[in-house]
Amino acid sequence: MMNRVLTKLVLASAVVVAGISIGWAAKPEDNAGKAPAPGPFEFETPAMPASPPASWLTYHLAHPGPGDAGPGDPNCAFYWKGRHHLHYIYKYKHGFSFAHVSSEDMLHWTWHPTTLTPPKTGHGMFSGTGFLTKEGKPAIIYHGQGSGRNQLAFALDDKLEEWTKPVAIMPKDASGQDANVRQWDPDCWLNGDTYYGISGGGPPHLMKSPDLKEWVNLGLLLHDDMPTTLGVKKDEDISCANMFKIGNKWMLLCISHKLGCRYYLGDFKDEKYLPEFHAMMNWRGWEFFAPESVLTPDGRRVMWAWCVLKGLPLQSGIQSLPRELSLPEDGVLRIKPLRELEGLRQDEKREAGMTVKSDATYKLKDIAGDTIEFKVVMKPGAAKQLGVQVYCDKDGANGFPIMVEPETKTLALGEMKVPFELKPGEDLTLRVFLDKNMIEVFVNDRQAAVAPHKYAPENLGVSLFSKGGDVVVKEVKGWKMKSIYAGR
Repeated sequence: MMNRVLTKLVLASAVVVAGISIGWAAKPEDNAGKAPAPGPFEFETPAMPASPPASWLTYHLAHPGPGDAGPGDPNCAFYWKGRHHLHYIYKYKHGFSFAHVSSEDMLHWTWHPTTLTPPKTGHGMFSGTGFLTKEGKPAIIYHGQGSGRNQLAFALDDKLEEWTKPVAIMPKDASGQDANVRQWDPDCWLNGDTYYGISGGGPPHLMKSPDLKEWVNLGLLLHDDMPTTLGVKKDEDISCANMFKIGNKWMLLCISHKLGCRYYLGDFKDEKYLPEFHAMMNWRGWEFFAPESVLTPDGRRVMWAWCVLKGLPLQSGIQSLPRELSLPEDGVLRIKPLRELEGLRQDEKREAGMTVKSDATYKLKDIAGDTIEFKVVMKPGAAKQLGVQVYCDKDGANGFPIMVEPETKTLALGEMKVPFELKPGEDLTLRVFLDKNMIEVFVNDRQAAVAPHKYAPENLGVSLFSKGGDVVVKEVKGWKMKSIYAGR
């Protein structure tokens, strides 16, 4: 999503780190909000500065200022009246607010006035999701910072700029008394004729309602029969939750503040969620965090995540590239870059029919840069390690390695280790996106990862390498990527 960022780049990173250590991605109990800034209220629309620094990202959505997006959790996504809408949290002068962007293609975004903000809602805006009511109208559920409650609001216009006064959710127990439920990062979805809602944290609660007015607490979200072999504890923090149907399963996309972005696949039993599978989408720090998704008109499930890239001169509030999620009959989640990204490609270069000798490198002749996409298809053979280096020097060395180790079933991005298994006889297909200091990698449509890398502008080469065996390179294609920002 779009423009670039704050006037002081180093300060931006510091603010993000500060946002992590204070109330935002802290703990559910740390939800007391600060008073809004004094002074008359006026709507603010984030806008790209006239002369953004050259180091700012080119085809990722990031907060352009004023203010900073620390945190920058994506929230409340919709497709409505021909446009995709996405909100994300940023620090308006009046308190934590939802910035609002919309787009026809999920790449080129327009900022709307910031109307979901404390002077209008009466509280700060913390994470939640968007959904459509039974009547097909946009609604949002979120945590009202400082209110002690999760809140609902309903759109009043087709631009999604005007919303009703928030309504606090007050779940009851079976006897009709107020339920003792933690109020934290909520989600809401419609299943049949019933609304279900999650109140997040660890462990999270589940509730239901026929009309979004009266809510009944159903107790803990996760079923007592949840397997103990999933690699995660039953009481693990479930925040920034997003529940939806995918394939023939229900997917719960969420975070743990300790573990990062992750997901469950499962189904419902006895009005409890029964996970059958769990996997991570983040493996170090908060480089992929606080996910949100939307269902497109053509049936695709598309997600974003907030990317915290510490130690780099980047603007705040960076959103990952949009990812398409699908679950075919084999039950293995597919993760692909948004197909509309192909519309940013230009100046295609191609090489094919090479062999990378064992323990050697091959520097690509025409594919290089810091604002590019490239695709590599390699036949692993007997190689113990194979992959690419980006941001190499003139000799094709000293770059950032993106490597697969078939025997250890590992994808490595620098020092970061990510689980990935090549099937017997399967080619390795890497799709790599370089956007200044940000690297996103998609592997065989079954795994994806994000990593930051500080590089020197003179070292923009790409090389292929192999260790322990020769590797046949079937094809390499590369493209320069257009900016998603006007005038860049």
